[in-house]
Amino acid sequence: MTAVKMTKEEKFEAERERIRLMRSFEDEYAHLGYIAGVDEVGRGPLCGPVVTAAVILPKDCEILYLNDSKKLSEKRRELLFPEIMEKAVAVGIASCSPEEIDSLNILNATKKAMREAVLKLNPSPACVLVDAVTIPGLDIKQVPIIKGDAKSLSIAAASVIAKVTRDRLMVELDAKYPGYGFASNKGYGTAEHIAALKTLGPCEIHRRSFIKNFIEG
Repeated sequence: MTAVKMTKEEKFEAERERIRLMRSFEDEYAHLGYIAGVDEVGRGPLCGPVVTAAVILPKDCEILYLNDSKKLSEKRRELLFPEIMEKAVAVGIASCSPEEIDSLNILNATKKAMREAVLKLNPSPACVLVDAVTIPGLDIKQVPIIKGDAKSLSIAAASVIAKVTRDRLMVELDAKYPGYGFASNKGYGTAEHIAALKTLGPCEIHRRSFIKNFIEG
């Protein structure tokens, strides 16, 4: 059987329906007040900060093509970033440095940055939707959602804000610390990055707890 091609209008309506379904968690808890989505970017890289974002979207917000930032192209993320910032009720962005990551461990550093991002929100949310984890030290209802960045519109928005913020920072750091390819690898352990690490040694923004196997071997 030949697949029936969707018209432009049908594709548009299908996308609107996908976004509507991504608001299901926000709709479920809307009676509580403002709902914030929280996500992080940068748990895996060998260097640079972990960056978190908390985003409150207005009720019935429609931002087409928004999704988990990992599923979007860089071009799409850059287009969505200003739209999210414009439409959001509030946005909070926070980070933990490589030194904090080495001291606290990456999970605790991530949770610390998530808490700071939520506390920056004005107005404060009544409920927080979080991608997979629970944030300590918050006197706010929390709903951890596995793969939440693909299921919740506000978590997806937070994912994009955190990703674009961190990627832009890594491009800036590439100019300050040339040779590692930070502009392209964003600090992740690519073959190019690991080779440079072994040749040049670590720089100030490398996470010492992440690179032991590469500089001692």
